[in-house]
Amino acid sequence: MYVYDEHDRQLARERVAQFRDQTRRALNGELEEDEFLPLRLQNGLYVQRLAPMLRICVPYGMLRSEQLRRLARITRDYDKGYAHFTTRTNIQLNWPRLEDVPDILAELADVEMHANQTSGNCIRNTTTDPFSGVQDDEVADPRPYCEIIRQWSTFHPEFAFLPRKFKVAVNASEKTDRAAIQVHDIGLQMVRNDAGDLGFRVHVGGGLGRTPMVGPVIREFLPELDLLTYLEAILRVYNRYGRRDNKFKARIKILVKALTPEGFAEKVEAEWAHIKDSPTRLTPEAVAHFQQYFTEPSYQSLENASDQLAEQRFTNREFDQWVTHNVDQHKKPGYAIVTLSLKKTGVPPGDVSDRQLEQIADLADEYSFGEARATHEQNVVLADVRQDRLFELWEKLRPLGFATANLNTLTDVICCPGGDYCALANAKSIPVAEAIQRRFDDLDYLYDLGKIDLNISGCMNACGHHHVGNIGVLGVDKKGEEFYQISLGGDSHHNARIGKILGPSFAREDMPDVIARLIDVYVEKRTEEETFLDTYQRIGMNPFKERVYA
Repeated sequence: MYVYDEHDRQLARERVAQFRDQTRRALNGELEEDEFLPLRLQNGLYVQRLAPMLRICVPYGMLRSEQLRRLARITRDYDKGYAHFTTRTNIQLNWPRLEDVPDILAELADVEMHANQTSGNCIRNTTTDPFSGVQDDEVADPRPYCEIIRQWSTFHPEFAFLPRKFKVAVNASEKTDRAAIQVHDIGLQMVRNDAGDLGFRVHVGGGLGRTPMVGPVIREFLPELDLLTYLEAILRVYNRYGRRDNKFKARIKILVKALTPEGFAEKVEAEWAHIKDSPTRLTPEAVAHFQQYFTEPSYQSLENASDQLAEQRFTNREFDQWVTHNVDQHKKPGYAIVTLSLKKTGVPPGDVSDRQLEQIADLADEYSFGEARATHEQNVVLADVRQDRLFELWEKLRPLGFATANLNTLTDVICCPGGDYCALANAKSIPVAEAIQRRFDDLDYLYDLGKIDLNISGCMNACGHHHVGNIGVLGVDKKGEEFYQISLGGDSHHNARIGKILGPSFAREDMPDVIARLIDVYVEKRTEEETFLDTYQRIGMNPFKERVYA
């Protein structure tokens, strides 16, 4: 993974010193709140319902064990002993004191971390597939290109105050899209053309929130070396034509819709013609420079451990279930990709304690070359585990609370912090997630149901990505009371689509029963091998609506 050079370290130190002075002036009354607001936002600092919230950047989800240990100490010393993984692979602290934030940022800078541009109307953290570099169906490793985008976009003066926040995601898998690129402002799918040249299919104008949209393709093939100049052309068009008079209409998706994808693409191509050969254009040497930071670890030449693993699975059903649901194929013989579930019932999805962060660091050191990866689904990946150590690892995970074998099932819930913390939320998300998890606590039943994405957001800002859940839950306010609206049929993968609203909302106490009725319809109507999404697409909304509102 990328390691800072002296330029990066100096930049981080100067940024901390700058914000320390800004915070001092704000606390002393020398800066008004509206003056301090954009300064703190671009350092990841929000003011939430009960306390400040600090969003820490985890570029493309990669974390070294020393960084995990520093995060653990920060949550213990400056917060209440836990942190939260978000759908954009960042980490949030929910209880820091404003006066302590500069010290936290200094602690982060010591281990090559920061909170730059995790908020504000700028280019946010670039995300990608947590299996990047280790899966066997990749077009190429996307992480070097994510790092190129990160360095290009950080403190870029032209894009520091965009009409609204701006998010970029990159995917390289041909089988699936774990980065949800089509619901980002810019989504980049790595591809090869007929000649075998590497490039990107460019989606622009995706996003959720009040006006959810799937990003259309504006260019089928962008050559690899043209990546930054083309992104710059997109941002210039957005900066020029994006609305600034209404924040609800300021996202690039609104502009793309207004101009039509074809009209928007024409403006981008025209702008690009002026800058495509500028010094911003990548060179093979520049790409190679970034690729050298993402070389393979010191893999051993291992015999495939399939015979031993098969015996362990045969003699231990619980272990077999965990391997089936939480372990994926690795490109190297004898290795496996392991996902640690942060979805144990009774724990808010994505939350980890300071001690658990230290335990993940220890596991990363012992089993995965000292690295861990945060996921869009709010779990953690150990990407390079030897197959002959899977049973040993599983036995260690069980008492730590990371071995819940529920990946991609109904209880692997994506969930924002909701009204328990967020000042924008209309309703609480965490209690609804827990109630549903407790209702569906039979793993055998979950396995029979198969893959179901359940996403919960506490407000229309959609931090829980409810629009693209197979089942989406949105918290709404009804005369001061919390209710929940359900949508069905969303998908965040290659065939991305926005879910459709089922009908009137439900009270919180009714939610487990409502979800159960939806599942009952699926079980009754499905054919062999159909997923929930398959069945919904075949039979439509009406059977679900009739059952729920009967």
